[in-house]
This record gives sequence, C-alpha cells and structure tokens, in this order.
Amino acid sequence: MLAVVDVTIITLVALAAHAGRFGLSFFDDGATVEGTVWLYYAIPALWLTVLALCGAYSLNHLQTGMIEYQRVALGSAFFASAIGIGCFLTKYDLSRSFFILLFAIGVPALLLGRFARRHLLNRLHSAGLFQTPVLVAGSARHIDEIAQVLRREKWLGYQIVGAVTRSELDETPAGLPVLGHVDDVVDLVRDTQIDAVIFAEGSFPDSQHFKRMAWELEEHEIQMVVVPALTDISSERLNPRPVAGLPLVHVERPQAMQASRWGKRAFDLIGSGLLLLVAGPIIAAVAIAIKLEDRGPVFFKQVRVGRRGKEFECLKIRSMVVDAEARKAELAAHDEGNGIMFKMARDPRITRVGHFIRRFSIDELPQLWNVWRGDMSLVGPRPALPVEVEQYDRDAVRRLDVRPGLTGLWQVSGRSNLTWDETVRLDVYYVDNWSVMQDLSILMRTAGAVLGSRGAY
Repeated sequence: MLAVVDVTIITLVALAAHAGRFGLSFFDDGATVEGTVWLYYAIPALWLTVLALCGAYSLNHLQTGMIEYQRVALGSAFFASAIGIGCFLTKYDLSRSFFILLFAIGVPALLLGRFARRHLLNRLHSAGLFQTPVLVAGSARHIDEIAQVLRREKWLGYQIVGAVTRSELDETPAGLPVLGHVDDVVDLVRDTQIDAVIFAEGSFPDSQHFKRMAWELEEHEIQMVVVPALTDISSERLNPRPVAGLPLVHVERPQAMQASRWGKRAFDLIGSGLLLLVAGPIIAAVAIAIKLEDRGPVFFKQVRVGRRGKEFECLKIRSMVVDAEARKAELAAHDEGNGIMFKMARDPRITRVGHFIRRFSIDELPQLWNVWRGDMSLVGPRPALPVEVEQYDRDAVRRLDVRPGLTGLWQVSGRSNLTWDETVRLDVYYVDNWSVMQDLSILMRTAGAVLGSRGAY
C-alpha cells in the first residue's frame, strides 16, 4: 500500500513538473517536449526501485524514528544523482527546469506522504485498531515496566495479551495475567494469536537458552523483540558490533556538549529572527486586547534558570491578573501540578485574554527574544523557576546542561498532563540524545500540539 501511495505521488509530481516546465512561458529556454513522455513511465518505476534498494520499505523502520525519512531522502538523492550522471554520459538533453521541479516538489511530497501515513496509523493504533498482540517474558518487575510504557504509548500499536515468567505466579504485581512459564512460549504462540514476543531482563538464565528459544520459534511468523537493560538511549547512539559471536553494542557519548555548540546556536539565531518577524503582528494584536481588558502591563518578566544554573529574565505576554504572584500562596491548597511545578486547570488568576493566548501558547512568543539573546534555545528542556531547581535531584539537574527551550519533548508529549518524573525523563532524554533531526522533528510536532491545545492550561 505504501508503494502504491509513493507511485501515485511520484506520478503526480512528474506531471506537475512537466506542466510547470512546458506549460509556463517563463520556463521556456528552447527545449522541446518530445522525448520526455517516457519519463512518465520510467521515473515512478525507477524512483520506487531506488527507494526499495535503500530500505525505504523496511517494516522495522516504518513506525518510529527518523530512519524512514532519512532513507527516503537518501534514496531520492541517489536517484537524482543517477539521472544527472546518466544524462551527462549519454548526452541526453533533459530539461534542467523539469529536473529541478521534479525533485524540489517530489522529495517533500514523499516525506509528507510518509508523515501523513504514520500519523494516521498512530491515530488508528491509539483508537485500538490494527493492534499487534504481544506476549511479554521476563521477571515480574521488568514485565510491569514494559507494560506500563506500552499502555501509555498506545500509538505504538502493541496489545499485551499476557506474560510468561520463570516464577510460579498467577499475575504480576501490576495485575497482568501470567499465562505460563517462559518454556511455554512456543506452545502459547501455537495455541493463541500472538504476533510478537518481547523478552525482557530475567527471561533466561543464560544466552544459550535464548538461542534455543529462537530455534524453536524459527518456524513461526513471530517477531522476537529483546529489551536490553539500557534505557533512554536513542538508536543513533547505539552501534551494534558483533565480535566472535558476542552481540556487542557500543554506546556513543551523551550529546549535551554538542547541543551547546555553534551549529545549534546559529540555527536558533536564524529561526528566532524569522519567527520574530512573523510573531510581531500577533503580539501587537494581543497587546491591544490586554490593554482593553484591564489596562495592565502587556509583558510579564519572570526569573528563570538557564544553562549551568545561570538565571535570566524570561519574557512572556501577561495572561494573569496583575497581582497573580501575590495570590499564588492562597491557591496552594488547590495545586494540581506534579509536586514541583504549580498548576491549576481552572486557575482563577487567568484573564479572559489569558485563556485564549495560553490555549495556543501565544503568551510564550516573546521568548523568541530570549532565544535571540542566547538565554534560551528554540528546542530544549522547559525553563525552570529557581524554587523548582532547589528541589532537583541528580537526574533533574541534568536538564541544566543545555539552554532551556521555547519548546521541547515535554511540550509535544503532553505538557501540563505529564507527571514530574515523565517531564524529567523526557528532558534528560533530549539532553543525552540531542540531534539536528530531533530538533526539526520536535518543531514540526510542536505545531500540532499547539493547534490541538493538548495539555495547555
């Protein structure tokens, strides 16, 4: 189905590029239309073949991560290079305008199609459709940890049927039914509709048992998934290097230092500068609305903690009444936050204009100036208050190793709906596994989180 979608996209793009080249007068450079009709048939077939050879249809990478997008982009680059080299060697007079239009439109269209497919599939999974029945093996504690993650991340599409352990249990501490012993996996696979088995720590006493289990499952169409003891490490930092039969996994160093260097800073300067130009009229309109409502100040300054514990004045559009800080103490008993951050879903201090701008995160637009100044970054951990930092444990302090962000994993993963432990875990994951592609992915996901108002109050 994905190949059919790609062929349709490529064919439409080829037609559009042809129409743009030969149908618009300002593209006319003397080339002729004859000899290009074959491209309608050759381009989709060849492009699809190159994508397949580059692994763009590998099922293991079609659900999560950036590998799918990278392989589509890489395969398209190879195909473009092959056409260019082929036309040069054969002296074929291919229209340069057609060539540029084909890939300038085609590559983004393919990536957008992949994004739409993945988004649709995630929505279907979250709704309980097209689930993959799985069996989880291991110690009871590790089984519950995996089950908790899979139940929280419903978009992954895994439906836990039950568990198998090496202990005599009827159910795990979290209430997951135990269907048998680890040695019964093959019988359970044969007798039930299980598509995957997840092996966690404690599944086998040694590696030889796992090898024999793989032999026994060889004849069954079953996915075998192993959950290593490593957690919160991105695939980009894992480099498998089997040596003498040992599946060694080399782990690259955390990326906190890379996330603070000139490349990310240059991206922040350019991005914040352009966004400030776009946000200017919006901020002006909101300023007028605030003045009309209560005639109070438009902007609100608050001390936040930045990289390496350095404090700075964080700018926001005022969304609360003027004496909001003074009234905070009397509302402490109604705190609905996560133990560290104060939150109320129906905070009486929020103004009418404030409700609207908070819903769409307009109140945070002035922080683009903080990004421009270097106090913050476009993407990073949430900027914390000094009183919050005083309560940090060792893991939470790791958040301060990079500049705080205007957006981050915390925002695209639930915002105010997250517990404190989940917020810290996401921020630390970002610090340890920073990459340019992850920043771009978060920025794209931020638009959906803001427009959908998920977790905003």
